[in-house]
Amino acid sequence: MDEKTEELRDIFMETTDSDTVTETQSESPGSLTNEQDDVSERVATLVDRMRDRYEFETDLDTDALKRVVRGFHDDEDDESIASALDCDAETVRTARLDLHLVREADRDAPFEFDRLRQLLAEDVPAEERADRLDVSADAVREYSAVAAADRRSTRANDRFRDEFAELLTDADLTTQLAADAREDGLEEATEDIETDVDF
Repeated sequence: MDEKTEELRDIFMETTDSDTVTETQSESPGSLTNEQDDVSERVATLVDRMRDRYEFETDLDTDALKRVVRGFHDDEDDESIASALDCDAETVRTARLDLHLVREADRDAPFEFDRLRQLLAEDVPAEERADRLDVSADAVREYSAVAAADRRSTRANDRFRDEFAELLTDADLTTQLAADAREDGLEEATEDIETDVDF
């Protein structure tokens, strides 16, 4: 403690009649780990709410579906997510569509996608849809699943999709800010060390 600090301490103690010059520290804010756990729980809650509301085609459990949601928002392809879950890419695709998580590439059809949407809205049978769109029955099934997921999401005002995005985007931002803060702190500490060495 230098001379100036000692003087300030003495003045404080004389003025306050206190022998203590430190304040009780307030409780530290929640850790990044706690925040990530909270996000994980909220994603699980959303997944369970969707499972209760809709008839899921996938047999994946909640933890696996959370991994699908996370992978989707981390821009992982279905093959990568499937590898992490030890299942096939088609299972992941089905799970994504159950969760209203449609990629733009899913709508990249060899026909005008809005035409398929209209045919579905009119309850046109699959075989007739294939004839009108001049594609195979398999192609109609593939793209109809995408259009149906879009329709379910729209009817829910995109609520589930948007909540997933908000939760995971905020979590990723928090993680990035924490990482940036650590890097800044390390950089400053390194600069201080270099300065001391220079002296």
